[in-house]
Amino acid sequence: MTNSNKETTKQGGFWQKIVEIPQNVVRYIYAGFARIFGPRDDNYPETGVQPFEGDPPKNKHQ
Repeated sequence: MTNSNKETTKQGGFWQKIVEIPQNVVRYIYAGFARIFGPRDDNYPETGVQPFEGDPPKNKHQ
């Protein structure tokens, strides 16, 4: 590899990084946005109203 080819490779790597870094930043922000505003991914059952299974207090004014 000649010296000019090495220099071209260094410049090509530099410009590649200049393009990749903003792409990675946008991809990172988009992934967070998609997770926040995307459909729910939790699989909890719908519970609805739960019955009261305790004892009511004897004196309501305490």
